[in-house]
Amino acid sequence: MAIIGEVIKGGIQLLGNFQKKKNHTENQAQVLEKLLRTAQYTAFGRNFNFEKILQQKDVALEFKQKVPFYDYDKINTEWWHRVQEGKSNITWIGEPDYFALSSGTTGKESKRIPITKDMLESIRNAGLKQVMSLKNFDLPADFFQKDILMLGSSTDLEQRKDGKLEGEISGISASNIPFWFQSFYKPGKAIAQIDDWDERVEKIAKNAKQWDVGALSGIPSWIELMLEKVIDYHNLENIHQIWPNLQVYTSGGVAFGPYEKSFKALTGKPVQVIDTYLASEGYMATQVRPETDAMQLNTDNGIYFEFVPFEPDYIDGNGALKQGVPSLGIDEVEEGTDYVLVISTVAGAWRYMIGDTIQFTDVEKAEIKITGRTKFFLNTVGSQLSVNKMDDAMRQLEKEFDTEIREYTIAAVKDEKGDFYHHWYLGTKLDADTKPVAQALDEYLKTANKNYKVARGKALKGVKVDMINPELFYDWNDHQKKKGGQVKMERVMGEEKFKAWQQFISETQL
Repeated sequence: MAIIGEVIKGGIQLLGNFQKKKNHTENQAQVLEKLLRTAQYTAFGRNFNFEKILQQKDVALEFKQKVPFYDYDKINTEWWHRVQEGKSNITWIGEPDYFALSSGTTGKESKRIPITKDMLESIRNAGLKQVMSLKNFDLPADFFQKDILMLGSSTDLEQRKDGKLEGEISGISASNIPFWFQSFYKPGKAIAQIDDWDERVEKIAKNAKQWDVGALSGIPSWIELMLEKVIDYHNLENIHQIWPNLQVYTSGGVAFGPYEKSFKALTGKPVQVIDTYLASEGYMATQVRPETDAMQLNTDNGIYFEFVPFEPDYIDGNGALKQGVPSLGIDEVEEGTDYVLVISTVAGAWRYMIGDTIQFTDVEKAEIKITGRTKFFLNTVGSQLSVNKMDDAMRQLEKEFDTEIREYTIAAVKDEKGDFYHHWYLGTKLDADTKPVAQALDEYLKTANKNYKVARGKALKGVKVDMINPELFYDWNDHQKKKGGQVKMERVMGEEKFKAWQQFISETQL
């Protein structure tokens, strides 16, 4: 009998019943005021006169008018380089204990995001909120006694010359798990510290029979590869033959939708998928109820959110926000509109464009979905294709051709005549002529996106499709020294990156 599980489940339900209904507008006003008060005597706070901003009747409006937008390059050049040099009280009080290395889907080098004690507390609080929300899911008591397998980046963090540690955010978070959670945590410290991703997964496969895994956590593409390795290693038909009590998968990093079909193919019975939104810059949101796969923003947890309507005219050629474009507070947004997410945090990020676009599905509950990346927005000759439209197109192709498309990438290319085409690479084992696939893809996008349809009638001449083994996408990430952890495949490539990609695929397929 699951006595311990009953106690834990009962405790979660009891604590959940004491939680007050959230007023997200009030939460955000309080968060902004606390951020400004805490940082008012830092170099950044003095430069932008936070003390005076706090004296204004409309603090949020004054904050927007006085502080510019930042992306990583701008804030690092102007401010964070001093933090990395060991200076104190630059954009946040004191010094950070860690630097989170970004996954680098778009940049050439990893970014180093300061992670402060306050940010670690914010992440822990968000994790606790996720645990508390489990009361809303119909999970049996014995689930709360099962192991939780977290597949992130290595917890063997690199020590810098100044004594600070750096690594990916999943590795930093896992290295700071609370003591009470350690008995549930798998693969355990020894395996989690292995830096080589393939070696770590090999160890997981070897030890899989020793664990009674009830929940998984990690980015879908790498979770699927790990599950395939365990299945192959033990000669199984599905993962439930070795982990029969697996009931929950906490997904993150990217939208789960594109992986839903391939994930289900690896399981023997239903698994509850819970979406989360943990980035290098903070824990933004988590799914709190089973009726939707949307995620609730963590509005009371050290992050102040702004939302810029995702208009092509608001974005410069590098995918950054233009200064002076309008931003909205959480009390001003509308459902069904794409917004560029802007954050200010307890790690000293200010009006910082994280690079994601989101859409509200329920404003009152502050629930959102991630719809794409500003740099993964393809607007060649006015086509205006966002990642969510691309994902939807992949799901349509899966249905139409009865296949799985686990990964894809796209680029706008010119042929020898100077005509523009969209060139897609689809990660699928479908054995079919590419022409009907390209035609179906083209027709779906014309129906789903009026701007694409207009572009196809003018300068965008057509669609080209190559279908390749999904493994080649992971080999490409390995080739780029970006395998596992927080790494995501870039959905839209620029001209130079796409040439390198094509050369890699050509050489690998020989």
